[in-house]
Amino acid sequence: MASFAAQTLFILFFTLFSAFFIKINGEFSRQSINMSTKRMEKVTRLRFYFHDIVDGKHPTAMQIIRLPNKTATSFGTTFMVDDPLTEKPKPTSKLVGRAQGIYAFASQNDFGLLMVMNFAFSEGIYNGSAISILGRNAVLDAVREMPIVGGSGIFRFARGYALAKTVWLTVVHL
Repeated sequence: MASFAAQTLFILFFTLFSAFFIKINGEFSRQSINMSTKRMEKVTRLRFYFHDIVDGKHPTAMQIIRLPNKTATSFGTTFMVDDPLTEKPKPTSKLVGRAQGIYAFASQNDFGLLMVMNFAFSEGIYNGSAISILGRNAVLDAVREMPIVGGSGIFRFARGYALAKTVWLTVVHL
């Protein structure tokens, strides 16, 4: 790792939807929507900042798989993370949760990450709740979309997408 601190800061916008229930009547191929079981979808939009620190005195992302041969895209390199989620861009702003999980460089052609991440919230009505992300993060794209595949607590059965935009990035040579 490089000798200077590196920090990646993301803005994540989340749109979460509750489950939509369809009643299936009769045969395998016939479906109908029962209007009495149709529920209104609740939409939640969250905006927070994700701080990924891979170097320095107090890193929040640790490389757990290091490849013997360097590749142009760091293909195969894997990190375990426990990153702070804050209310504002500054790392010292109010902590609203933690991003916990794994990301790995999964592309041989560009800087595409496989994100397996839980965003565990610790503030307000979201305290004790989490959303789960599983998908591709093309880190050099201006805006990236990743699927929300579930959640817990107030976000149980969550579905939707997260939009990420890099605010600040210091490149570290892996």
